[in-house]
Amino acid sequence: MKNAYIEIDKERCKACGLCISACPQGIIRFSSEFNSKGYHPAEPNDPEAKCTGCGFCYMMCPDVCITVYRAVKV
Repeated sequence: MKNAYIEIDKERCKACGLCISACPQGIIRFSSEFNSKGYHPAEPNDPEAKCTGCGFCYMMCPDVCITVYRAVKV
């Protein structure tokens, strides 16, 4: 089970790359596909479940495209 993960709204993303440079785990990249605005949006690439849910990507995103999810430990 993943401890944390992110979701990026690809239609709102304008491909500024701030989230990519802010991610300490290096799990965000530009998509090879275009969104409806003609940008290559950011996308998570975390096959090894490295995301810690730190929220740096969320804080850097000027368009509020990123949602961070963290597992709740009971």
